[in-house]
Amino acid sequence: MASSGPGRPRLEQRRRPGKTPRAEILDAAAELFTKDGYANTSTRRIADAVGIRQASLYHHFATKDDILDALLGGTVADALELSQRLIAIDAPAEARLYRLVQFDVSQLCAGRWNLGALYLLPELRTKRFAEFRRGRNQLRHDYATLAQAVVDGLAESAAPRDPAVVELPFRLVESSISIRSDEGRSPKWAAKVFPVAALQVLGWSGDVEAVATAAAELPEADNLSD
Repeated sequence: MASSGPGRPRLEQRRRPGKTPRAEILDAAAELFTKDGYANTSTRRIADAVGIRQASLYHHFATKDDILDALLGGTVADALELSQRLIAIDAPAEARLYRLVQFDVSQLCAGRWNLGALYLLPELRTKRFAEFRRGRNQLRHDYATLAQAVVDGLAESAAPRDPAVVELPFRLVESSISIRSDEGRSPKWAAKVFPVAALQVLGWSGDVEAVATAAAELPEADNLSD
Protein backbone atom coordinates (compact mmCIF):
# COMPACT_ATOMS: atom_id res chain seq x y z
CA MET A 1 0.00 0.00 0.00
CA ALA A 2 1.19 3.51 -0.76
CA SER A 3 1.40 6.16 1.93
CA SER A 4 -1.22 8.93 1.84
CA GLY A 5 0.35 11.17 4.45
CA PRO A 6 -1.53 11.55 7.74
CA GLY A 7 -3.88 8.70 8.55
CA ARG A 8 -3.82 5.15 7.31
CA PRO A 9 -2.16 4.05 4.06
CA ARG A 10 -4.21 4.56 0.86
CA LEU A 11 -6.04 1.58 -0.54
CA GLU A 12 -4.17 1.60 -3.85
CA GLN A 13 -1.69 3.54 -5.95
CA ARG A 14 -2.38 7.21 -6.65
CA ARG A 15 -5.04 7.64 -9.31
CA ARG A 16 -5.78 11.40 -9.23
CA PRO A 17 -3.66 14.37 -10.35
CA GLY A 18 -2.03 16.28 -7.52
CA LYS A 19 1.22 16.11 -5.62
CA THR A 20 -0.43 15.72 -2.21
CA PRO A 21 -3.39 13.78 -0.83
CA ARG A 22 -5.12 17.11 -0.18
CA ALA A 23 -4.83 18.06 -3.85
CA GLU A 24 -6.17 14.66 -4.88
CA ILE A 25 -9.14 15.04 -2.55
CA LEU A 26 -9.93 18.46 -4.01
CA ASP A 27 -9.72 17.12 -7.57
CA ALA A 28 -12.01 14.20 -6.81
CA ALA A 29 -14.49 16.42 -4.99
CA ALA A 30 -14.47 18.95 -7.81
CA GLU A 31 -15.37 16.25 -10.30
CA LEU A 32 -18.13 14.78 -8.16
CA PHE A 33 -19.59 18.14 -7.09
CA THR A 34 -19.77 19.44 -10.66
CA LYS A 35 -20.93 16.21 -12.29
CA ASP A 36 -23.19 14.60 -9.69
CA GLY A 37 -24.11 17.53 -7.46
CA TYR A 38 -22.95 18.65 -4.06
CA ALA A 39 -25.88 17.17 -2.15
CA ASN A 40 -25.43 13.80 -3.88
CA THR A 41 -21.74 13.53 -3.00
CA SER A 42 -20.61 12.09 0.32
CA THR A 43 -17.15 12.18 1.85
CA ARG A 44 -17.06 8.41 1.42
CA ARG A 45 -17.56 8.76 -2.33
CA ILE A 46 -14.78 11.34 -2.46
CA ALA A 47 -12.44 9.08 -0.50
CA ASP A 48 -13.28 6.15 -2.79
CA ALA A 49 -12.56 8.28 -5.86
CA VAL A 50 -9.12 9.12 -4.46
CA GLY A 51 -8.40 5.59 -3.29
CA ILE A 52 -8.03 6.41 0.39
CA ARG A 53 -10.01 5.54 3.49
CA GLN A 54 -12.63 7.98 4.69
CA ALA A 55 -10.72 8.36 7.94
CA SER A 56 -7.68 9.57 6.00
CA LEU A 57 -9.79 12.19 4.24
CA TYR A 58 -10.80 13.60 7.62
CA HIS A 59 -7.15 14.31 8.43
CA HIS A 60 -7.24 16.92 5.65
CA PHE A 61 -10.85 18.15 5.76
CA ALA A 62 -13.13 17.87 8.76
CA THR A 63 -16.34 18.20 6.73
CA LYS A 64 -17.63 18.22 3.18
CA ASP A 65 -18.30 21.94 3.58
CA ASP A 66 -14.58 22.47 4.22
CA ILE A 67 -13.78 20.82 0.90
CA LEU A 68 -16.29 22.99 -0.94
CA ASP A 69 -14.97 26.12 0.76
CA ALA A 70 -11.41 25.30 -0.33
CA LEU A 71 -12.51 24.74 -3.92
CA LEU A 72 -14.50 27.97 -4.04
CA GLY A 73 -11.74 29.99 -2.43
CA GLY A 74 -9.35 28.80 -5.09
CA THR A 75 -11.52 30.33 -7.82
CA VAL A 76 -11.16 33.88 -6.48
CA ALA A 77 -7.94 34.08 -4.44
CA ASP A 78 -5.46 34.67 -7.29
CA ALA A 79 -7.77 36.99 -9.21
CA LEU A 80 -8.36 39.01 -6.04
CA GLU A 81 -4.64 39.31 -5.39
CA LEU A 82 -4.11 40.49 -8.95
CA SER A 83 -7.02 42.93 -8.90
CA GLN A 84 -5.78 44.69 -5.79
CA ARG A 85 -2.27 45.04 -7.18
CA LEU A 86 -3.60 46.32 -10.50
CA ILE A 87 -5.64 48.96 -8.71
CA ALA A 88 -2.52 50.14 -6.90
CA ILE A 89 -0.13 50.43 -9.86
CA ASP A 90 0.22 53.37 -12.23
CA ALA A 91 -0.83 52.12 -15.67
CA PRO A 92 -3.60 52.89 -18.18
CA ALA A 93 -6.96 51.83 -16.76
CA GLU A 94 -7.98 50.00 -19.90
CA ALA A 95 -4.80 47.89 -19.84
CA ARG A 96 -5.31 47.03 -16.17
CA LEU A 97 -8.91 45.93 -16.69
CA TYR A 98 -7.92 43.98 -19.81
CA ARG A 99 -5.22 42.18 -17.79
CA LEU A 100 -7.58 41.27 -14.97
CA VAL A 101 -10.31 39.99 -17.29
CA GLN A 102 -7.80 37.99 -19.31
CA PHE A 103 -6.37 36.33 -16.21
CA ASP A 104 -9.69 35.69 -14.51
CA VAL A 105 -11.54 34.24 -17.47
CA SER A 106 -8.51 32.07 -18.31
CA GLN A 107 -8.52 30.74 -14.77
CA LEU A 108 -12.24 30.00 -14.81
CA CYS A 109 -11.95 28.18 -18.13
CA ALA A 110 -8.65 26.37 -17.62
CA GLY A 111 -9.45 24.19 -14.63
CA ARG A 112 -10.24 20.51 -15.07
CA TRP A 113 -13.71 21.07 -13.61
CA ASN A 114 -16.14 23.97 -14.01
CA LEU A 115 -16.01 25.09 -10.38
CA GLY A 116 -17.73 28.39 -11.10
CA ALA A 117 -20.94 26.41 -11.63
CA LEU A 118 -20.93 25.81 -7.88
CA TYR A 119 -21.56 29.53 -7.25
CA LEU A 120 -25.31 28.87 -7.56
CA LEU A 121 -25.46 26.28 -4.78
CA PRO A 122 -28.00 27.31 -2.12
CA GLU A 123 -25.51 26.23 0.57
CA LEU A 124 -23.35 29.23 -0.31
CA ARG A 125 -25.94 31.57 1.23
CA THR A 126 -25.25 30.22 4.70
CA LYS A 127 -22.92 31.72 7.31
CA ARG A 128 -20.45 28.88 6.71
CA PHE A 129 -19.46 30.40 3.35
CA ALA A 130 -19.47 34.05 4.40
CA GLU A 131 -15.71 34.35 3.89
CA PHE A 132 -15.98 33.17 0.31
CA ARG A 133 -18.83 35.60 -0.34
CA ARG A 134 -16.73 38.44 1.07
CA GLY A 135 -13.83 37.56 -1.22
CA ARG A 136 -16.05 37.35 -4.29
CA ASN A 137 -17.74 40.63 -3.41
CA GLN A 138 -14.35 42.30 -3.00
CA LEU A 139 -13.31 41.03 -6.41
CA ARG A 140 -16.54 42.40 -7.88
CA HIS A 141 -15.81 45.75 -6.22
CA ASP A 142 -12.28 45.78 -7.66
CA TYR A 143 -13.64 45.10 -11.13
CA ALA A 144 -16.02 48.04 -10.73
CA THR A 145 -13.18 50.26 -9.54
CA LEU A 146 -11.09 49.50 -12.62
CA ALA A 147 -14.12 49.81 -14.86
CA GLN A 148 -14.91 53.22 -13.39
CA ALA A 149 -11.35 54.33 -14.10
CA VAL A 150 -11.85 53.32 -17.74
CA VAL A 151 -15.14 55.24 -17.92
CA ASP A 152 -13.53 58.30 -16.33
CA GLY A 153 -10.95 58.33 -19.12
CA LEU A 154 -13.49 58.28 -21.93
CA ALA A 155 -14.60 61.31 -23.85
CA GLU A 156 -17.83 62.73 -22.48
CA SER A 157 -19.71 61.68 -25.60
CA ALA A 158 -18.59 58.05 -25.17
CA ALA A 159 -19.18 57.71 -21.44
CA PRO A 160 -22.23 55.60 -20.49
CA ARG A 161 -25.15 57.42 -18.92
CA ASP A 162 -26.02 54.70 -16.43
CA PRO A 163 -23.37 54.41 -13.66
CA ALA A 164 -24.32 50.76 -13.09
CA VAL A 165 -22.53 49.85 -16.32
CA VAL A 166 -19.29 49.46 -14.34
CA GLU A 167 -20.74 46.24 -12.88
CA LEU A 168 -20.89 44.61 -16.30
CA PRO A 169 -17.25 43.48 -16.78
CA PHE A 170 -17.41 41.26 -13.68
CA ARG A 171 -20.74 39.77 -14.76
CA LEU A 172 -19.41 39.28 -18.27
CA VAL A 173 -16.42 37.31 -16.99
CA GLU A 174 -18.63 35.06 -14.90
CA SER A 175 -20.79 34.36 -17.96
CA SER A 176 -17.87 32.22 -19.16
CA ILE A 177 -19.00 29.71 -16.52
CA SER A 178 -22.38 29.31 -18.23
CA ILE A 179 -20.78 29.13 -21.66
CA ARG A 180 -18.53 26.36 -20.45
CA SER A 181 -21.53 24.50 -19.00
CA ASP A 182 -23.59 24.92 -22.17
CA GLU A 183 -20.81 23.83 -24.51
CA GLY A 184 -19.56 21.05 -22.25
CA ARG A 185 -16.02 22.34 -22.61
CA SER A 186 -13.93 25.44 -22.02
CA PRO A 187 -14.34 28.16 -24.66
CA LYS A 188 -10.85 28.44 -26.13
CA TRP A 189 -11.61 31.90 -27.47
CA ALA A 190 -12.58 33.34 -24.09
CA ALA A 191 -9.20 34.80 -23.06
CA LYS A 192 -9.04 36.74 -26.33
CA VAL A 193 -12.65 37.88 -26.68
CA PHE A 194 -13.72 38.67 -23.11
CA PRO A 195 -11.08 41.34 -22.29
CA VAL A 196 -12.05 43.38 -25.35
CA ALA A 197 -15.77 42.88 -24.73
CA ALA A 198 -15.35 44.05 -21.12
CA LEU A 199 -13.88 47.32 -22.36
CA GLN A 200 -16.36 47.80 -25.18
CA VAL A 201 -19.35 47.35 -22.89
CA LEU A 202 -18.09 50.42 -21.02
CA GLY A 203 -18.05 52.49 -24.22
CA TRP A 204 -14.33 52.11 -24.92
CA SER A 205 -13.43 51.96 -28.62
CA GLY A 206 -9.65 52.23 -28.69
CA ASP A 207 -6.89 50.25 -30.38
CA VAL A 208 -7.34 46.60 -29.37
CA GLU A 209 -3.82 45.57 -30.33
CA ALA A 210 -2.29 48.46 -28.40
CA VAL A 211 -4.22 47.75 -25.20
CA ALA A 212 -3.41 44.03 -25.44
CA THR A 213 0.28 44.87 -25.76
CA ALA A 214 0.13 47.24 -22.78
CA ALA A 215 -1.70 44.64 -20.70
CA ALA A 216 0.93 42.02 -21.52
CA GLU A 217 3.55 44.22 -19.87
CA LEU A 218 1.66 44.23 -16.56
CA PRO A 219 2.60 41.68 -13.88
CA GLU A 220 1.41 38.11 -13.77
CA ALA A 221 -0.61 36.98 -10.76
CA ASP A 222 2.17 34.71 -9.49
CA ASN A 223 5.10 37.13 -9.63
CA LEU A 224 3.68 40.38 -8.39
CA SER A 225 6.08 42.63 -6.53
CA ASP A 226 5.80 46.02 -4.91
